Amino acid sequence: MELAHSLLLNEEAYNQLGEFQKAEFIFEWLQFLEKLLPVTSRADIRENQKKLVEQLTSLLNNSPGPPTRRLLAKNLAVLYSTGDTFSVYQTIDKCNELIRSKDDSPSYLPTKLAAVVCLGYLYKKLGRILGNSFTDTVGNVLKAMKNAESQGRYEIMLSLQNILNGLGAAAIPCHRDIYKAARSCLTDRSMAVRCAAAKCLLELQNEAIFMWSTDLDSVVTLCFKSFEGSNYDVRLAVSKLLGTILARALTSKQITASTKHNFRRVSLEDVMELLGTGFLRGSCGFLRASGDMLKGTSSVSRDVRVGVTQAYVVFVSTLGAQWLERNFSAFLSHILDLVSQSHPKAVQSAMDAIGCRRCVSFILRATVGGLLGEKAQIAAAKEICQAIWKLKKVVDAAISDGNLETKINTTDVTASQHVLVCALQELGSLIHGLGTTAAPLLQDSSTGVLEAVISVILHPSISVRLTAAWCLRCIAVALPSYVSLLLDRCIERLSALKSCPEAVTGFSFAVAALLGAVKHCPLGIPHGKGKVIMTVAEDLLRSASQNSRISLQRMQAGWLLIAALMTLGPAVVQHHLPRILLLWKCIFPSSPKDLETEKTRGDAFTWQVTLEGRAGALCAIKSFVSHCAGLLTDEVVQRLLPPLPSAVDLLTQLSSIYKSYGNSLKTPSTVYRQKLYELLAVLPPKAYEGDFSAVLKELVTDLTVTDSQIDASAFLLPSLCHENDLLLLGPLLQETDHRFIEEQLLLGNSIAGGSLEYDPYSIYEKFAKGDSVPKPLPPALSVISAASRLFGVMFSHITESHRLQVLEQLLNSIKQTKGSRQQIVQLHVVSAFSTSLKHLANCKGSLGSEEVRRSALMLVMGALESNNPLLRCAAAECLARLAQVVSDSAFTAGLAQVSFDKLKSARDVVSRTGHSLALGCLYRYLGGISSTQHLNACVGILYTLSQDSTSPDVQAWALHSLSLIVDLAGPLYHVHVEPTLSLVLMLLLSVPPAYAEVHQSLGRCLNALITTLGPELQGSSTAVSALRTSCLLGCAVMQDNPDCLVQAQAISCLQQLHMFSPRHVNLSNLMNLCSSYLLLRRAVVACLRQLVQREAAEVSEYAVALVKESKEDFTPDVNIREIGLEGALLGLLDKELDPRLCQDIKETLTHMLTSMAVEKLSFWLKLCKDVLAASADFNTVASIDTTQEEETAKGDDVSVLTSDSDDRFHPFRNPRWSTRVFAAECVCKIISQCENAGSAHFDITLAQERKQRDSRDDFLVLHLADLVRMAFMAATDHSDQLRLSGLQMLQIIVRKFAAVPEPEFPGHVILEQYQANVGAALRPAFAPETPPDVTAKACQVCSAWIASGVVSDLNDLRRVHQLLVSSLLKVQAGKEAQNEQYNESTSTMEVLAVLKAWAEVYIVAIEKQKNQSDTHKHSLKIVNSSEESYRDVTFSASGLLDLVQADLGTLSKLWLAALQDFALLTLPPEYASQLPAEGGTFYTAETIENARPHYYSSWALILYATALWLTTTGFIVVDPDEGVTNLSRPVTPTTMCQDSSTRPLVKSPEDVNTDRFHLILGISVEFLCSPGSDAAMENIIACLHALQALFDVPWPRSKIGGDQELGVELLNVLHRLILTRESPDIQLAALEVVRLILFAAQEHVKEKRRSAEVDDGAAEKETLPEFGEGKDTGGLVPGKSLVFATLELCVCILVRQLPQLNPKLTGSPAVPPGKHLLLSEDGSRLVAAALVILSDVPAICSPEGSVSVLPTILYLIIGVLKETAVKLQDGQLPLTVAASLQALKGLLSSPMARAEKSQNAWTNLLRSALVTVLDCWDQVDGLLQELDEISLLTAITVFVMSTSPEVTTVECLQKRCMEKFKTTLDSKDPLVQCKCYQLLHSIFQHPNKTVSYPYIHSLVPSIVGKLQETEKAKPENAAELQVIQEGIKVVTALTAAAEEQHRAHLVACFLPILISFLLDENALVSATISAKNLHEFALQTLMQIGPQYSSVFKKLMASSPTMKARLESAIKGNQESIKVKTTKHAKTPGKSSSIQLKTNFL
Repeated sequence: MELAHSLLLNEEAYNQLGEFQKAEFIFEWLQFLEKLLPVTSRADIRENQKKLVEQLTSLLNNSPGPPTRRLLAKNLAVLYSTGDTFSVYQTIDKCNELIRSKDDSPSYLPTKLAAVVCLGYLYKKLGRILGNSFTDTVGNVLKAMKNAESQGRYEIMLSLQNILNGLGAAAIPCHRDIYKAARSCLTDRSMAVRCAAAKCLLELQNEAIFMWSTDLDSVVTLCFKSFEGSNYDVRLAVSKLLGTILARALTSKQITASTKHNFRRVSLEDVMELLGTGFLRGSCGFLRASGDMLKGTSSVSRDVRVGVTQAYVVFVSTLGAQWLERNFSAFLSHILDLVSQSHPKAVQSAMDAIGCRRCVSFILRATVGGLLGEKAQIAAAKEICQAIWKLKKVVDAAISDGNLETKINTTDVTASQHVLVCALQELGSLIHGLGTTAAPLLQDSSTGVLEAVISVILHPSISVRLTAAWCLRCIAVALPSYVSLLLDRCIERLSALKSCPEAVTGFSFAVAALLGAVKHCPLGIPHGKGKVIMTVAEDLLRSASQNSRISLQRMQAGWLLIAALMTLGPAVVQHHLPRILLLWKCIFPSSPKDLETEKTRGDAFTWQVTLEGRAGALCAIKSFVSHCAGLLTDEVVQRLLPPLPSAVDLLTQLSSIYKSYGNSLKTPSTVYRQKLYELLAVLPPKAYEGDFSAVLKELVTDLTVTDSQIDASAFLLPSLCHENDLLLLGPLLQETDHRFIEEQLLLGNSIAGGSLEYDPYSIYEKFAKGDSVPKPLPPALSVISAASRLFGVMFSHITESHRLQVLEQLLNSIKQTKGSRQQIVQLHVVSAFSTSLKHLANCKGSLGSEEVRRSALMLVMGALESNNPLLRCAAAECLARLAQVVSDSAFTAGLAQVSFDKLKSARDVVSRTGHSLALGCLYRYLGGISSTQHLNACVGILYTLSQDSTSPDVQAWALHSLSLIVDLAGPLYHVHVEPTLSLVLMLLLSVPPAYAEVHQSLGRCLNALITTLGPELQGSSTAVSALRTSCLLGCAVMQDNPDCLVQAQAISCLQQLHMFSPRHVNLSNLMNLCSSYLLLRRAVVACLRQLVQREAAEVSEYAVALVKESKEDFTPDVNIREIGLEGALLGLLDKELDPRLCQDIKETLTHMLTSMAVEKLSFWLKLCKDVLAASADFNTVASIDTTQEEETAKGDDVSVLTSDSDDRFHPFRNPRWSTRVFAAECVCKIISQCENAGSAHFDITLAQERKQRDSRDDFLVLHLADLVRMAFMAATDHSDQLRLSGLQMLQIIVRKFAAVPEPEFPGHVILEQYQANVGAALRPAFAPETPPDVTAKACQVCSAWIASGVVSDLNDLRRVHQLLVSSLLKVQAGKEAQNEQYNESTSTMEVLAVLKAWAEVYIVAIEKQKNQSDTHKHSLKIVNSSEESYRDVTFSASGLLDLVQADLGTLSKLWLAALQDFALLTLPPEYASQLPAEGGTFYTAETIENARPHYYSSWALILYATALWLTTTGFIVVDPDEGVTNLSRPVTPTTMCQDSSTRPLVKSPEDVNTDRFHLILGISVEFLCSPGSDAAMENIIACLHALQALFDVPWPRSKIGGDQELGVELLNVLHRLILTRESPDIQLAALEVVRLILFAAQEHVKEKRRSAEVDDGAAEKETLPEFGEGKDTGGLVPGKSLVFATLELCVCILVRQLPQLNPKLTGSPAVPPGKHLLLSEDGSRLVAAALVILSDVPAICSPEGSVSVLPTILYLIIGVLKETAVKLQDGQLPLTVAASLQALKGLLSSPMARAEKSQNAWTNLLRSALVTVLDCWDQVDGLLQELDEISLLTAITVFVMSTSPEVTTVECLQKRCMEKFKTTLDSKDPLVQCKCYQLLHSIFQHPNKTVSYPYIHSLVPSIVGKLQETEKAKPENAAELQVIQEGIKVVTALTAAAEEQHRAHLVACFLPILISFLLDENALVSATISAKNLHEFALQTLMQIGPQYSSVFKKLMASSPTMKARLESAIKGNQESIKVKTTKHAKTPGKSSSIQLKTNFL
């Protein structure tokens, strides 16, 4: 194929190929040429033009296939347009010649067609350059058309379209001729020709004025004719033509001279009338109303009506949204008029009426719902409301005049019903779509939406009443705040108008619909409503028999209400269950005898009432079973069962009852059957085992009844076919934008589809899709689908013999019928049997013996050869299920053999399609094909079938089957891949484009092949690259196909290819985002979604580049050049209604955002802002009070409220609220992306610097104003969802930017300037009418804002604080003041949100106060800010506390009450009986389940705040009036679980405190014991902080210290937490709690010891009992011992961080020996915290106990020291080392070391420990450089200094210690030497001489020696200098400590050394800094020592004059400088400390 890539055709290579490969080669070359020509230079083209033209024209004779001829023509046209044009006329002549040729043989046809296509493209590209030659060409082409077949007509039409396109107005002379030809083609029998003709006419009308002026009527009539018998594509094309022409006629202004005299202006009325005529009378013309039209018998064919409906939509869309807004009322009245009484014929039968209503609804949905923005939609809703009012008046008038002329009025009433249904449906859908943005519409009293809807609930027509109820349901779902209100209103009317039949049904429908809406309203309704409704329902049922005029309605209404009540779920229903079960029991006769008496007594009317009532009861129980599965206990099921046998009895008697009483019972009995079947299908089959045979008999009768004339295949079967197979049946069964109206064409003429009035019970069910009305089918059909479902369930539960019997009965009934009836019976039977096989497969059952299988097989095989393609599909699927259920390979092979045999012999299309599909499906559920023999046979047969060009159907089915086999065979298929691919390509290149179904199947084959090849496609071998090229070639052919579904296939193939081999796929022509085909749009977006996951930036750039190249946009109303692909997708998201597509668009945008938002920050933020700001004009109503807020806000923020009025900046016109919500979510995602991208996004100084360096850089913080503005716009919108998103965004902004400082005003933060905006955004959320979820969210934002510390001025803070205070007042008002609109649990949510917000503020205030007191301890001034600002800070923290303090009394009670509720709610279910009957403080007993989640989300912070409050009061305050608080309910924990009578009158403060202590501790332990894996980190941390706070004060510590079991339990819980949670924050917090528990235990032990000593006096000291763990044995009991638990926990932490500490692991490969680990910072902190705890352990042991634990503790401390003592660069000690030394020191100085009982043991152990430390040095020489000598020396020093002398004075130990010091003194590292001197300094000063003297004797000589050496080698740098200084200090100290008699010697040695350090004046000038400093230090020391030991000093000076001279000169020379120095010196300390403080402070 690579050889094809050249400018000229490589003829040599071409001639060597086989016939088929030639075609491939040519196509590849032409494809390459198409890309090459536009980029080749003109000179090159001219040079080769002659040869190229020859090659291309010679190809015309090679009979090219359809794709090849198109490419060939395109290339010729491009070649002439870029090269020379002189030979073009020859080419045109040649084409004309070919067309004229008389050769009519099929083999010559492709050549003729290619010539036609070439002409089209030449004229399209070259246009007027070709002069007048076109008249001949057109004439010639039109002549050829006269005897062309359909392919020829198709190509000629498309060619003429191209010619017209190229010539424009120049072609006027030919317009009439082309028009005539196209007219005849528009009603051609081939659908493809009709489509082509429509396209041609669409092109023609651009210039041919007559089409939309003089000939308008005939064009319109022609279009109507064209709709007759059309398919979906024709309807799309012709409706586009019709709509465009009419729009053109309406808007055109130009009138040419020639047409002036007979041109009439067309008005909107005329256009509407034309369309209306088509809608109402079809294509039979206007005047020639034929005979039957006059007689009123003919009905408009449905396809015409559907086509006209689409034309209406095209017409309006072409004119655009603004036109619609202006002309809406005229348009609406016309559309509604289509179903009004002025055209009674259109709605004379129920079928027609339903069909017309569907069409009208569709027109309104597509125009009003699809084109208009929210404001315009509200205006439209008002218009619709007006229409409803008008009709209401007509009806009222008709009813009130009822006595005079009843006849006229009833027609009036019935005729208005359809208009009302359409208007109400559209109103409902509109409001549903608007959501809460529709609030202003409903509040507008002048429109009176609710009044209008409620007033028509009383309409005489049942369908109007139902639609009105449905409309109320939509309003309720859109505006949840109206649900309760509407329910109350409807219940009230229902009770008031109990005796009016219309009111009873109407309002019961309304209540049922509203109850169905509740599950879509997260805020619910008050629990009490269920009770009211139950009472009303019971009342209706009881009073039904009182008045026969309305007994039917009351019966139906009562049961409907009960059935709808069930949707509220178990929480509501369980209270009413006994009454419901009683009613259920009473409605059926209790014994067969009673049923007999009933039969003898009743008449037709009583039976009607009885059947309706029982059907209702069955429906209610079914509703109960499906919505309250939780209540279906065995006991309840037992109570449900008794009436069932009687219900089944009645079922068997129905036919006889029906015979006795005639036709009036037909519908009620059918409905009864349906409801009983539906109930039985959801009950467990065991429940009605006894009735199996009776029910089955009835089912079989129902399924095989022969008088059913309705072909129900279209709704029974699709669910039973496999979704892949349905693709065979064309677009009707697929999802399209017109599915809503196209459905009726699918259902055949006898039914128009479902409608609400067929089953009122569906009004409360969950709808399948979005806001479309439920569409139950007529009972005659519903009963069949119910029967087939139940048959499926029961068949799998009956015995084998019974199965055989049933199957034979079914087979017989099929045999007995003939013709169309036989097909209907067959259809029912197959659907029932298929369902049963599905059930059997699901429950892994088996089918049964050979006979059963045989019968089953006969059943299925019969259907496989049915004429109905749907039935064949279902039968093939059924066969696959059969193979699955039998699962016997021999049986499966037999099935395959049957099909093979059939296919070999059969010649008819039906059996060939059926059996070929059967082969494809057979192995579908058997895990794929595993036999190569079977595979080869299938492939062979299907290859043959797929090349049968006489029948496209056979080709399509065979290829589809082949694609299934490729999938099922998997890797086995590899051998066939190449031949299959060649076959697919050959067919793609040769099958005519009109056979779209074949192309679609080919696409599926190609897709399956690509999947089979999979990742192999990446390979580079020639074989693989040939396969890859073939795949790409196939995709290219499919992309050029005119059929959209084939293009969609091409895209998904490319998507697959791209997944496996991204380098080789060029996805340039993907961007068809606005196709009229839903499936194509889905494919494009799905592919984009995959691409952007890998390479978002490339895709985005590519899209923009592509648009710039092609000069046109993919989506006509979106400008990609400006807003990029992202903007285009957002625009599409706003217009699309398909949920799956919207989801994909959102995901695509999210992927693009995550990978690109940080780089293209401004672009993304502008996009989101445009979407959000587009609604700002809506928003100017947002309530903002203009007090001082506006003045304080900076000038630039005033623009917050004024929206950009300039439309040019608005790429998004009125986006829907859901799009705005998505934009707000995007902003939140952008912020989190920036957070991951770097700190500059949140640091304005850094951002500005980097922006100056590179202006392309962009940072989030620079857009803060925009972010705040967007959050403000969203938070103050009408839409509640958008408000929630806006508040969420605001919360994120506050959290992320709170700490960003404002560089221009030091001490302030950047957010401070936006406080007005924040306040204004929050205030509306606290308005009384705001929904509780918005208020709850706003509380979170308030607390975040106050806690963030952005605003330090209290007055500014008060505004937001005030909002929280107002909420708190609402909380205090208690349950009585609760909102009646929503469920009680919502007030729980709001209360807890308020309490949580307060808790957060309080916690922050306390923390700030703590930090402040800490900084006050260091109270030094902050350097860079003035006194005042420091004062401010202190003021704000205490001020914040003051703000809370005022309400703290109330808050603390409420907090405790909430915690008490929470504690009750966390009890396990078995304690449910102990819960208070009336509920808790903030929840009611009935809504307990709904309240739980709210408690779970807020308890942790409340717990922490309560703990803090209790600790700040020190557990001392107990409110004096605890019992009689001013709160309206008891909120103290004293009311835990006691009722008021038994409660003690007053509790002692101790008891109250103990209760509170246990409440907090209990909740914490309960939670920490097993925090779920999803438990939030914040909750765990808050819980641990609460415990810390609790144990911070003495009283609770005394509780836990005194109760050892409690302490151990807590430690075990914390240990488990540390094991399961890796987070260092959690572990550190837990360790802090452990430390406090240990501290409490220490206090307790100390206290006991102290009191014992006081009691017993010192006399009997010996007999004191031992306190502390381990008593006098030293044993510790695991599980009971606090010490053991603590050690366990510490070991866990230490070993997790330093595995080397575990002796078991030391030798293992997990721990490399001797490698030092540098811990992370968190790790170090954890280890340090654990060591602190370890060193405290001995304090709570008895002496014996301390001996037991000491080895462990020493091992761990020294282990940490050993493992982490690594040298750091700056000579600092690692944190862990410092901690271990500290712990060691604490441990060694423990009193236990000196206690008499433990002293010896301690001494021995401590010596061993010292040996261990000393041994660290001697481990391995190689490691010495790593070990830090300083740390180990320090450890030795700690031992020497802190233990009693007998530990370290043992000679061998002492010697080794001194050795270490000696070696260290000789270290080369000055830092080490220096530290060594410091340590010796402390040892030399040890008070005990036995300790210090040996060291002095052994080490001082070498120190002095070192100092003497310095005389020769002066210090080089500061470090060496410091070593000498330290040495001097040591000797100085030694001198002071020496005994009198030796001191003089020492001074005499020391002075000469010091003097030797002095420099003379000359040397001083040139000396290094170090030498100078040494000189000064020595001088100072001399000045100090001289006066102290004056006698020695004088003696020495006298004996050595040189020394004296040197000293004197130094003193003199330095006199001056010393003065200067000292003054400086005095200043420096202040400086250093202040700097230090600043760092601490931050």
